[in-house]
Amino acid sequence: MESSEIRAAIDDVTSRIAALEKSLDAATKAARMGEIEGRMSAPDFWNNQETALRDVEELKGIKAIIDPLADMQRKAADCRDLFDMMEAENDAAGLDEIGADAVRLQEELKALELMALLSRPHDREPCFFSIHTGAGGADACEWAEMLLRMYLRYFERRGWKAQELDFQPGDEAGIKGVELRVTGAFAFGYLRAEMGVHRLVRISPFSGKRETSFAAVDVVPDYQEDINIVIDDKDLKIDTYRAGGKGGQHVNKTDSAVRITHLPSGIVVAVQNERSQHSNKDMAMKILKSRLKQREEAARAAQASAHNASKSENAWGSQIRNYVMNPYQLVKDVRAGVETGDINKVLDGDLDPFIDAYLRWAVE
Repeated sequence: MESSEIRAAIDDVTSRIAALEKSLDAATKAARMGEIEGRMSAPDFWNNQETALRDVEELKGIKAIIDPLADMQRKAADCRDLFDMMEAENDAAGLDEIGADAVRLQEELKALELMALLSRPHDREPCFFSIHTGAGGADACEWAEMLLRMYLRYFERRGWKAQELDFQPGDEAGIKGVELRVTGAFAFGYLRAEMGVHRLVRISPFSGKRETSFAAVDVVPDYQEDINIVIDDKDLKIDTYRAGGKGGQHVNKTDSAVRITHLPSGIVVAVQNERSQHSNKDMAMKILKSRLKQREEAARAAQASAHNASKSENAWGSQIRNYVMNPYQLVKDVRAGVETGDINKVLDGDLDPFIDAYLRWAVE
């Protein structure tokens, strides 16, 4: 690279970092981080477990922004200092190395710039993540299980944790549905990209014919503030049943599992991970309130109705992403248009290209 090109690349990195500081409101976040760290140093910090855990989660979310940004600022400053030194010494080899560093910084900045797209009020929060089968019978149940494996691998890649709240096995194979609570930096912000219907085309292991299967993914923030929603008891249908699932820890000898149906909205929530019926009911009510709150927020946001329209029906024509295994291999997101022919890589949890593309598409 010419010296002028290297300087231009470093200037580009510097200006983009400054823009990120502003869009991410880094100064306010840094001040908030100081407040939380001050509270955490107090001897009575853990006296209130719920508040303490909330502070810890918030601090993780802030540090996930501040730390990489500070690291990028340091790298950019070092790059500029070294460039000035190599240029003054007319060190061609040194300038080539600095030029390569500047190009790498430009690429690294793309990941940080993605964080600027995760600035909605609840993007940094944990979430409730569910998969449910649609049209397709046993094939759909197996497809739902394939999706579950894909997402668990994705969570593992990101260092997130998934707590299973409910698990409904399929009659012949796979699963009918699963409910998870996912915790990690910007869990809801990233996973909202996956909300909708996922369509699979393949040769069925059950019929031996080419079949189309559907499964729906739903994602709801686990709101960390109090949810100010009043639910009338007469609007609820509460059923208890024996927890089942895959055996082992899922087997329960008492009717501790709880299913709550909110009659006005038709929302159904089931939780069976705890042995206490009371604990399962509390969690089910929390999920129900979260879903009702999200509905209220979506109703107030004009863009939400457009981006969530694909969730209307768990069947043909409503999908957000197609996964084709036969007669060719292709995964394509119908919203952002991104696609790949390496379906196995995607099913192994490589979702970053799709999620990144969605987040950029969603703000266009």
